[in-house]
Amino acid sequence: MAGWRPVLVVAAGALLLAGCTSGSDDGAGAEGKPKRSSGSPTPATPSATPVSDPYTLPEESAPKTRAEAIAFVRELEVRPDFFGIGYRKREPFESDPTTWAVLHEDCQWRREGLPATVLASLTRAFELQEKNGKGSVYVSLTVTVHENAVAARRDMAGSLESALRCPEQRLNATDVVRGLYSRVDAFTDERNAVSDDDLAESGEWVADGVSEAHPFDWSKFRLGPVTVAATARHGAGRTEAEDSAVTGEMLQGVGYVAAEIDSQGDAGGAGAKDEPAETPADTPVDTPAATSAETEGAER
Repeated sequence: MAGWRPVLVVAAGALLLAGCTSGSDDGAGAEGKPKRSSGSPTPATPSATPVSDPYTLPEESAPKTRAEAIAFVRELEVRPDFFGIGYRKREPFESDPTTWAVLHEDCQWRREGLPATVLASLTRAFELQEKNGKGSVYVSLTVTVHENAVAARRDMAGSLESALRCPEQRLNATDVVRGLYSRVDAFTDERNAVSDDDLAESGEWVADGVSEAHPFDWSKFRLGPVTVAATARHGAGRTEAEDSAVTGEMLQGVGYVAAEIDSQGDAGGAGAKDEPAETPADTPVDTPAATSAETEGAER
């Protein structure tokens, strides 16, 4: 199994610094949480004051129906530059929000319809193209709305178990991740967190027919009944410092999305908007389907 790469811990610390209060009156919320201004992916300038509360979404502010949840995940802004300069959308850009990735007993990820405890799950894909001898970087971000915080916590626990059960996992028809190492922390573990719970995995990925493996990172945050997960498949030709930067920028992107979800809770969440016609969780909703192999194991 690959050793724990300290870059994830360092990057998480950098994300935590982004979660400190700003000296300006409009740069932070009442609870000391940073607020990202619209139109710019640059976080507020941090001070020495730590975050008093993690990013979260109260259950009363979360979507209650499948239609609300699908609207919620689609309306969240996830821009390519959240993950650094030069990223662009990758096709297919979005997955079908009425499906999600499931790790089967054979340790292969496949997309399936959502269970009754999940209201919506949307993955968006991004790419930093190959340039100057440095291979492409592939980043994905998945936002999943669960029926309540208990279901979200169970999903976090299942994600931790998956790396223990399958340290080598097939993402799709061509890519495998291996040597996965997991770390999980809860806000109640007496550490300054940026979300209610977080989970990180580190390992390496390799394409079929290619002998050289490259770093692979996965991180997942829980904000009440919502989880936000991101992956980064690094390309060839990067130094350790450059790989660390890729990981840090991936976590930075997760932080921007977490801040947006948190701000929706402050504003009243889904209930503050015009409510769509109620759709039970087990009722199908017509959505465009993404069928490319790239969507297999999207959360990975």
